[in-house]
Amino acid sequence: MICDFFHPNVGGVENHIYMLSCKLRERGHKVDSNNALENPVIIITHSHPPDRVGIRWLCPSLKVYYIPFPTLVSSATLPNFFTFLPYLRTILLREHITLIHSHASLSSLAHEGILHAHLLGVRTVFTDHSLFGFDDAASILTNKLIEAALRNVDAVICVSHTGRENTVLRAQLFENRQSEQPLKPSAYVNPNVYVVPNALVAERFKPAESSPTSDTVTIVVVSRLAYRKGIDLLVATAPRICATFPKVKFIVGGDGPKMVELLQMREKHLLQDRIELLGPVRPGDVRDVLVRGSIFMNTSLTESFGIAILEAACAGLYVVSTRVGGVPEILPQDMISFANPDEDDVFRAMSEAIELVSKGQRDPMQAHERVRQFYDWSQIAHRTEVVYDTVLKSEARDLWTRIRRTMELGPFSGPIFTIILIVDCLFFMVLEWFMPREDIDYVRVGWETPKSS
Repeated sequence: MICDFFHPNVGGVENHIYMLSCKLRERGHKVDSNNALENPVIIITHSHPPDRVGIRWLCPSLKVYYIPFPTLVSSATLPNFFTFLPYLRTILLREHITLIHSHASLSSLAHEGILHAHLLGVRTVFTDHSLFGFDDAASILTNKLIEAALRNVDAVICVSHTGRENTVLRAQLFENRQSEQPLKPSAYVNPNVYVVPNALVAERFKPAESSPTSDTVTIVVVSRLAYRKGIDLLVATAPRICATFPKVKFIVGGDGPKMVELLQMREKHLLQDRIELLGPVRPGDVRDVLVRGSIFMNTSLTESFGIAILEAACAGLYVVSTRVGGVPEILPQDMISFANPDEDDVFRAMSEAIELVSKGQRDPMQAHERVRQFYDWSQIAHRTEVVYDTVLKSEARDLWTRIRRTMELGPFSGPIFTIILIVDCLFFMVLEWFMPREDIDYVRVGWETPKSS
């Protein structure tokens, strides 16, 4: 597993990598009792000075390599293409790795891992966790980078069908790129793009044993307080909801740049006793916050999957969300209400949900059991393993095929990324001579240490 985003940082991608690695370990990818390898799972990420540098172990026996690279913003490292190769080569050889699974479109380490992997005969899988647009400068640059990275990847995994369509369009993952026919039918989509959703540990989000006795309806919001999460919609609709429904209260957990606007809204409308702002919420405390309410409100403007929605439904809350991205794919229609991302429609959906919950006809434990059956990490690990097996059995591309496919990126970017690919091969040859494989401290396995070619 390779990604810039991993623990001790907290987030959906970080949790996905950790839980998937743990479940793969349970399925036999681990270190045995004699400290020998049995298809192990290791994780490669950047360092977190001063204490997270080098090799660390996380429960249950997950080996993590924290590479000493500095970060720029949002825990992402600087794209450098070549500096990562000496580290990656040594790790892949000493751990006898046969497949790389990279995560996240904004992770430089993930893209560079895909770039370098073919030099060692290692197969590649990439998981895209987010949705991106096509019309702003940041999206255009990111889309071109991911198109170059995925041009020679063996398989791509997306967390929703909407995310799959988005990734296919952004990275131009079509079966026949030279065809003059329109790209409307799904037959043109590359068959190596799979959909494997997120999951959760249902036991950590059990509903409260007893429902609240008061007739107050509590609406819970747990989110990063940023523009992309639609906090402006929350600021606009919360006063209207409080004015229309005197017995409604809000609990808002999370932190971010929009916290100031929430505070100003609460002061302006004198809602200090009806809108509780918790600030940052630790992952272990999310369940305790959720069970205090009966409705979960999500106002995101873009969302590939929405793990917070899944956690809220598992905790027995009725969900109201904006109809964006992959959100409509998460829950059955009787567990969630949708609204367009505008103030009036969000108010309408919230009003209907308040009326529904006030009747007291919902069973939180039934909702919990349904989510438990829908989303289980063991099933996700099995489906991911199927992708791994398919990739390992497929035919690998040679260098000339990779160069040809890279040149198809375009008259400007094609030659640039082709030069990067060729220089990467030359740098690898220098490392093979300067750092022979015989000098690497291999982890003990049941076969002989490979020799330099």
